[in-house]
Amino acid sequence: MSIIQVENLCYKYGIGTPFEKTAVNDVSFEINKGEVVGVIGHTGSGKSTMVQMLNGLIKPTSGRVLLEGKDIWSEPKKIRQVRFKVGMVFQYPEYQLFEETVRKDIAYGPSNMGLSDDEIVSSVEAAAKFAGLKAELLDKSPFELSGGEKRRAAIAGVIAMNPQVLILDEPTAGLDPMGRELLLGQIESYHKKSGNTILLVSHSMEDIARISDRVLVMNGGKMEMLDTPHNVFSQGERLKSMGLKIPQITQIVNALADKGYDVKKGVLTIEEAVKQLLPLLNGGKQA
Repeated sequence: MSIIQVENLCYKYGIGTPFEKTAVNDVSFEINKGEVVGVIGHTGSGKSTMVQMLNGLIKPTSGRVLLEGKDIWSEPKKIRQVRFKVGMVFQYPEYQLFEETVRKDIAYGPSNMGLSDDEIVSSVEAAAKFAGLKAELLDKSPFELSGGEKRRAAIAGVIAMNPQVLILDEPTAGLDPMGRELLLGQIESYHKKSGNTILLVSHSMEDIARISDRVLVMNGGKMEMLDTPHNVFSQGERLKSMGLKIPQITQIVNALADKGYDVKKGVLTIEEAVKQLLPLLNGGKQA
């Protein structure tokens, strides 16, 4: 069952000027309820513009975005309600923290939804837990937190509104390997517990391969592919022509297969690779 339907979506910048540019060009697809969709594309491919149209931050030049079958722009005065249902976490969201305490920052969204004090407290505590924030951090200034903690606090502020769809634009950008691993783990845990739909925009093919049910590939403002990670990342040459790479572990195993080792191409995770490589390390031979 689809939760978001995109029909012939287009967006142009600078209409009527010499700088007019089509950022998104006739894109159509459906996102199923409860799935995780990875969104990839080189810089300038239109992926960020496209996801910002999904919650009404940008109004399409033409085409429609349907949320549970209803055009989100059918009642423009109620577009704010759409943003509560389709939450957006921008790249480097920690720069948007502004309240005196982490608790107040997370409570900002629920407060604007008109929830009662008890509902706000409950939402804040649940969101902080989902995001992996320790309770003792809630009454600290957000500016006292580490980079990874700030990132989780910002994400908690969107989760606190309990959106049906959570859009994350480069959530691990700028984090060290440990911070990136912790944050990805919390996103996976949140999805498992909430069952909500997630769109993850990322330049990290490893992150996309790890948590996505399907991968949406943008190129030159158009949708090139929307398929399972295995089907998308098996098309290495096609992705390369779009300025994209397959995950590093996939490259390594593919190279071994090309050299004659008895491994299958298309491995996406380290866990999958270990299963194939262990027999070789324990005395296996080249095919």
